[in-house]
Amino acid sequence: SAKRILPIIDEKSKLKKNIDDKNLNLNEGNIEFKNVEFSYDNISDENTKKTTLKNINLKMLGGKMTALVGYSGSGKSTILNLIPRIYDAENGDITIDNQSIYKTKIVSLRENISFVSQDTNLFDDTIKNNIAYADMDATDDEIYNAAKLSFASEFIEKLKDKYDTKIGENGIRLSGGEKQRLSIARAILKKSKIILLDEATSSLDAETEDKIQKAINYLTKNRTTIVIAHRLSTILNSDKIYVIDSGHVMAEGNHEDLMSRSSIYKNFYDKQIKT
Repeated sequence: SAKRILPIIDEKSKLKKNIDDKNLNLNEGNIEFKNVEFSYDNISDENTKKTTLKNINLKMLGGKMTALVGYSGSGKSTILNLIPRIYDAENGDITIDNQSIYKTKIVSLRENISFVSQDTNLFDDTIKNNIAYADMDATDDEIYNAAKLSFASEFIEKLKDKYDTKIGENGIRLSGGEKQRLSIARAILKKSKIILLDEATSSLDAETEDKIQKAINYLTKNRTTIVIAHRLSTILNSDKIYVIDSGHVMAEGNHEDLMSRSSIYKNFYDKQIKT
């Protein structure tokens, strides 16, 4: 076990840190990508890299919803991961309210961001503690309210031990929809101004999907939201849509604009969303 664990512990972060990095002063929540480029290490050849994003320019307005649309492997998830600095861009800059995230303390940056996806990281602990992970100083009432707003309380109240129920390693005792509702409850409790949303609800039943969508609507109201769009309603409700293809921004606009101007978007809509 030590042979597997120690090399991970000894691994040094590749993220750039400077002594004079400042705390993020978040006001409007405007996010901008400026000529951003990024490549992953090539698994088959460690001496080469696989270019994923090429000269990406995006403007995501504060308090609005921006959708990223494109086929699998187009670079959408990479764009989301660059905002909280899971990775650092190789070239270009990303700013939040005109402050470079590369001159901002990482802790300060991530304090203002919530990431919601279907692949929720949960701990072998109680439901209450899993929600409270977003804010360890939260009161019981705040935790219960977050669970109610995320519709998580509906299944929690049916459990024998309710909020004291142990959910198993990575929430193995919960369904996919229940895990996602706990993830949304965390984000509601955290009260972040920036929401990153990989809206993977396609595998859920219609009733669960509807509840999760209502919870998401509450979570994202008046917050800067960047969403990888899978659902028709998300795309139609977005203030701006970017069409991403092979690491490039191919088009931008609202749904009506893109239906008439972007063949990639229209094809994507007709084949994957309209059905």
